[in-house]
Amino acid sequence: MSNIEQAGRPERLSVEHRVLDGVRVVTLRGEIDHQVKGVFQEALLSENHATAPVRIVVDLSDVTFMDSSGINVLIAARRAVSGTQGWLRIAGAQGPVLHVLHIVGVDALIGCHPHVEQALNL
Repeated sequence: MSNIEQAGRPERLSVEHRVLDGVRVVTLRGEIDHQVKGVFQEALLSENHATAPVRIVVDLSDVTFMDSSGINVLIAARRAVSGTQGWLRIAGAQGPVLHVLHIVGVDALIGCHPHVEQALNL
């Protein structure tokens, strides 16, 4: 398990990694915007190995805000894992974050699930 926080603004976004049944679960807390885009991108793509399928669940249950920067990272991560015959799923998006995912159509491109357990058990 590791934590990544943006230097100088640790309250903005924290990231935790864990592996459950061979699936990497990335749990985020805070806000996702252009200032933390690099942290978010590294959290999703840093462990991408092109030779094996990469399966990731992004737990957004404690994310209170996400702008287009976060949307772009999710789409890039989906593209990257699809190239390995893997997948990316979103879990726990709430309120305004879920609304943004729906408005821009990300929920049609990337499976969105109410809880991490449901995203893992498909």
